[in-house]
This record gives sequence, structure tokens and C-alpha cells, in this order.
Amino acid sequence: MYPTCCQRSGPLALSAPVASRSPVRMNTSERETTDETRPPSAAVELYWTPLGAGQHVVRLSGRLFEAISARVQRRRPSDLYHSALVVVAPEGRFVIEQTPIPDTHGERRGVVLEGPVGSRLAGGFRLFRYEVRRWRDGVIPDIAEAVSSPVRVTDDPARASQILDLVPSVPALVWGRDEGHTGDMWNSNSVISWLIASAGLDPGGIQPPSGGRAPGWRAGLEISARDAARAHLRSRRTAMVAPADPRSPGRGRGLRAPVAALRPRENPSGPRPRGNALLPKTVTGRPGKQLSASAPPDPP
Repeated sequence: MYPTCCQRSGPLALSAPVASRSPVRMNTSERETTDETRPPSAAVELYWTPLGAGQHVVRLSGRLFEAISARVQRRRPSDLYHSALVVVAPEGRFVIEQTPIPDTHGERRGVVLEGPVGSRLAGGFRLFRYEVRRWRDGVIPDIAEAVSSPVRVTDDPARASQILDLVPSVPALVWGRDEGHTGDMWNSNSVISWLIASAGLDPGGIQPPSGGRAPGWRAGLEISARDAARAHLRSRRTAMVAPADPRSPGRGRGLRAPVAALRPRENPSGPRPRGNALLPKTVTGRPGKQLSASAPPDPP
């Protein structure tokens, strides 16, 4: 969803490690314990935070939205959740999240993308724009209120690096609108689900906390699937028009080779036509005259 970003420090688990001044004891048992508790070299973890955690106005507006949606869909209201990622990769530790723009110093938060909120016409005002962060050693606001978190998505270093590379390619669709015609609006949950699916990971096992709902999650999955289908189609077209192998007998013909194969070929061993049969015929059916550089035309 679209939580209000409050700039307060996160928990110690998401802070930089503090160096210890106590002497290190080199013994086998302590080294084994340290290896077991050492964080993984690569991990992608998802955090579910209640919508508007710490901000009463956002939380109340979210509850009003959910009450109206539940009434229209004839179901019971659910708790709404906002998602964010913590990615530990060979490149470092990063926080990936879509949030409002608190100020003009986006480089301090690793902002790589901005998009409009509500309407593209209003996107010229900072109040009506969001930002997507790839924040090195960043924090998730109100992570202390996260529910059923973290959710381990993958431990694969290659997948973690791929998610980091994909962040600048997130579609900058209008927040709160269904520009993708998926039946679901685009928001922060869409960004996270799009990244997970586009990295080739299976998001099917990722569900919001019990009794909760994550609007926008399905929009990210469907748009990612469409992007993958378009990329597959482009790759197939590229393969079709690619030049043939120079070692093959039909090199250089490409797509025209099958067409040329359908044309009749002259049989060099068969009988050749004689005399006027080689000359083009006129409208009356009589043989015409063929001019050449070696035979001048008849005098008038």
C-alpha cells in the first residue's frame, strides 16, 4: 500500500554491526557457535507491516477503504498490509520499498524511481509522487510492528543480485489506479510482487498474515507475467530474423530461403528452346525483337 514514511531508526537487527572491543577467544566451541549464528551470505526477506503503522490518519483512511471494498464485494473487512524487502547479496545489504517522498534528498535513501499518485496530471507535485528505494544499509520504518515477519523468499545469491538489478526497471504506474487492467490497483505490494516474480522466484507460497489482505499483490504478478511473455516473443522474433550459420549451405538467405525454394528451377540437362521461342511475344502473339548491345536496330 502507500504508508507514510516516518524517519525513525529501525531495530538493531537492521542496523550496522557494532564492533566489539573485548578480546576474541580462539577456541573451537566458540568458533562453532559463531558459525551457526552467522547471518547468511545472501538472503531475500519480506516484511509485512500494518498499513499506516504509526500514522493514525493513514490507518483510518485504510480502514475506511477496506470497509467500503468489503461492503461492495460482500465479505468481511480484513487487516491491510504493506510489504517491503531486505536483500542481502554479494553487493551488500539493501532495503527495497515504495514510500511517499519525504524530501528532495532521494540520493540519501537510494531512490532509483519515482511515480505519480492518483493521477499523472498531479505527479508534478511532490505530495502526489512516490519513490522506490534501493537503500544500502537502509531501514524499514515501523518494522517493529511487522507481523509474521520476516518471510524468507530465497537464499540464492544470484537471485538476490537479480532482484537488486531489477529495481530500476519497476513499472512507474500510477499509484492507486488500475492502469494495467488487472482488476487490482498498483501500489507498494505490486512493486514487491513484481520484483519477486520477475526474478524467476515462485511467489505462490507468499501470503499476508492470517486474516489480512495485501491489495496490489496480484497486479504485480500479472504485469510481470505479461512482461515475461513479451520478452519471450521478442526473443523468438530475434531468433527468426537472425543471420544463418555461415557454415550452412544456404547461408545469407535468411527468411528468403524457403521462398526461393518454391520457385521453378531451370533443368540444365533438358532440351533448350530454339529460335523464336526465346524471344518475347508481342500482343498479337508474334515473336517480337530483342535488342542487344551487339546487334543494332534495323534502319527505318
